[in-house]
Amino acid sequence: MSKTVVVLATLDTKSEEAEYLRGQIESLGGKATLIDIGVLGESSIAVEVDRGKVAAAGGVELRTLLENPTRETAAPIMVAGATKILLELVGADQAHAVLGIGGTQGTSSCTQVMQSLPYGFPKLMVSTVASGDTSPFVGIKDITMMFSVSDLMGLNPFTERILANAAAAAYGMSLCAGTVEAGSGGKPLIAMTNLGVLTEGATRALEYFREAGYEVVVFHAVGSGGRAMEQLMKDGVVGAVFDYALGEIADDVFGGLRAGGPERLTVAGSLGLPQVICPGGAEHLGLFVEANVVPKKYRNHQHVFHSPVIFVPRLNRQEIVQVAEEICKRLQSTEGKAVFMLPLRGVGRYSIAGGPLHDPVGDEAFFDALKAGLPPSVDVVEIDADAEDPAFVREAVRRLVEMLEADE
Repeated sequence: MSKTVVVLATLDTKSEEAEYLRGQIESLGGKATLIDIGVLGESSIAVEVDRGKVAAAGGVELRTLLENPTRETAAPIMVAGATKILLELVGADQAHAVLGIGGTQGTSSCTQVMQSLPYGFPKLMVSTVASGDTSPFVGIKDITMMFSVSDLMGLNPFTERILANAAAAAYGMSLCAGTVEAGSGGKPLIAMTNLGVLTEGATRALEYFREAGYEVVVFHAVGSGGRAMEQLMKDGVVGAVFDYALGEIADDVFGGLRAGGPERLTVAGSLGLPQVICPGGAEHLGLFVEANVVPKKYRNHQHVFHSPVIFVPRLNRQEIVQVAEEICKRLQSTEGKAVFMLPLRGVGRYSIAGGPLHDPVGDEAFFDALKAGLPPSVDVVEIDADAEDPAFVREAVRRLVEMLEADE
């Protein structure tokens, strides 16, 4: 059975390129379904899903949109309509990959549609803006961004080569299309957060979980990682959490680059998922700075450079207590199945004895605030070891496995 690639584009301006993509996909043995998300002009080619169908699926008739057509008013309607149609095609096994093309607005619209699709479903966006910051377009979904290099304004030998590569990539992905599944063998998939200051301990945790027969997916706790992890909880893919790194909370409080957003650390508790939590990396911030320049605000803080442009200041006693209070606040709705592990000799490699951010007095204030503020439903376990110590990691893993096996 041949696979179908859905091509998303504003066909009032990208008809020529979309038709070329159709031909390339078909030359590879696949099928192409073109969805027109443009409004201001008509497509010059035949399409499987025209703009009228997309507008109607978005809740507004095309003739109504055309009474006073602007991209600002039309785009949300066309995104909603294309999303509904594409999800229906995926559900009916009539779409196996999606390929978008566009400039700034086309990229925004196409990737909004892509973000509605499940993890693992192939998503490729050919964009004139893919060489810059793509985070607003990718969000927390597995969208592949491909820089078009030249503008997408008609065909030429250069553009044809780029689009041919894109068609081949999308069709190739469609051949092995699938979605992310929950754990195998009847055991839930475990999500784990990690930071560079915890990698040695995270590696040990993976070994211990595998010894117990569990599969683990690791998320880099730099904001997008934590948010993606919690989305997978909501999607029912993740069934338990080893939340080893909480730097996303510290950065949320003080505006760092790892900020995880207001929902971070609330989802597992609200869903009743078993979770073991460690405040790894929560004693410091991550800040983008001019290479090797210490910001004036933090000149009196202990600090280290994680890289020339990533500055890491240790939080002082007052600041770290604020982080503890925020952690406690976010866990208030947790109803059981939660253990909070306190590594009394340091929450990461930087803060252990001999490390550049070692501050036992600050650690003590942090731990005291956590013990005072965590809800009674969260068990607190203190271990006289640092967060990467094998004894600490093994006990944390044992606690989560124990909860999971009690549920079997």
